[in-house]
Amino acid sequence: MSDDHFSSDAAALDARDPLAPLRDRFLTPAGTDLVAYFDGNSLGRPVADVPRRLQEFTERLWGDRLIRSWDEQWLDWPMRIGDRLGSLVLGAAPGQTIVADSTTVLLYKLCRAAVDAVAAADAASQRSGHDRRTEIVLDSDNFPTDRYILEGIAAERGMTLRWIEVDPTSGVTVDQVRDAVGPRTALAVFSHVAYRSGHLADGPGITAAVHEAGALILWDLCHSGGSVPVALDDWEADLAVGCTYKYLNGGPGSPAWAYVATRHQGHLRQPIWGWIGRRDAFDMGPGYVPADGIRSFISGTPPILAMVPLEASLDLIEEAGIDAIRAKSVQLTDFVIRLADELLGPLGVEVASPREADRRGGHVTLRRKGFREVTAALWSRGVIPDYRDPDGLRIGVSPLSTSFAEVATGMLALRDAVVEYDARA
Repeated sequence: MSDDHFSSDAAALDARDPLAPLRDRFLTPAGTDLVAYFDGNSLGRPVADVPRRLQEFTERLWGDRLIRSWDEQWLDWPMRIGDRLGSLVLGAAPGQTIVADSTTVLLYKLCRAAVDAVAAADAASQRSGHDRRTEIVLDSDNFPTDRYILEGIAAERGMTLRWIEVDPTSGVTVDQVRDAVGPRTALAVFSHVAYRSGHLADGPGITAAVHEAGALILWDLCHSGGSVPVALDDWEADLAVGCTYKYLNGGPGSPAWAYVATRHQGHLRQPIWGWIGRRDAFDMGPGYVPADGIRSFISGTPPILAMVPLEASLDLIEEAGIDAIRAKSVQLTDFVIRLADELLGPLGVEVASPREADRRGGHVTLRRKGFREVTAALWSRGVIPDYRDPDGLRIGVSPLSTSFAEVATGMLALRDAVVEYDARA
């Protein structure tokens, strides 16, 4: 089959794409060497309106209003933007989501708060020995930060990690969770979309399994937010965290978000007691009394400037609708898999992601020996995937900013790079 055939199919898909006009709302600098961007699941493209918004912020809210902007609006931004994120992306009612800190810091805060609350309940019930909930359940292929944070908390609190061993080409299942959790489980932590394979976990099913064991659950939604619809309230999730620089296009190092279900607020107390999270932040008095509601999970001064690009992205998400975004994501990843089979399968490339759309998030991982070197060669040519061990090349297609033509061009370049690698080997 000729290369023109794939390009023609891509053009037809682009012509039918209802989200196609939104691609022009992203910044593409003149003279860029970019040919195909396949790393939107690591760092999203900037919304074209961001430079204007940042200039307006600098000149008006910062330069003109100066410190008055804190009282006039900035102090409310973590909750206001959190509520908007919750409504548009997370399926969360108001008052449960904040934007603050990094994903790592928020993971630590929420996980420590959860295990401390469980330990307090054990003490109040006078449980001892084997009756206490001293285990944290996680899977072996969870993102490294999640694993490291939980290892540290287990060491701090004298707890045990119970590992679920998963195939890195798939992800954790409901049955595996049911087998792992039990009367000693305090907390379970899983990623909704696996960072390597793109496997989409059964959010409501796994949440129910953890709750049946009497434990709390925290969801890492870094690879879900802005790509896959989430319904935290409907799942009856306890806690969740996620970054904003992937499909939410917040920019490098943009602040993360945290979700704490209303029923846990006032009961869970996070361990980093900063002045903004105090009930009367400007009283500056002795002692720490947490603020009411979700604000108690903020510690220090929020990264206000870094929220400006995120709000621009939320405007696009609201315009498109998360269901339409998911529909295009499925089409894009289906197209990637089709091209992988037809162009790369004969070259020994395997699809290391679920083929069923309802079990797959927003990226596709391909596997073959030599992909580390192939990835470096592609970057030099303006085709930007990323590499993850073992031998995995991830194709991260962001629905709002990626065209089908871009996918076809990038996959054809990937085929050529593999052929060249084999010729040198």
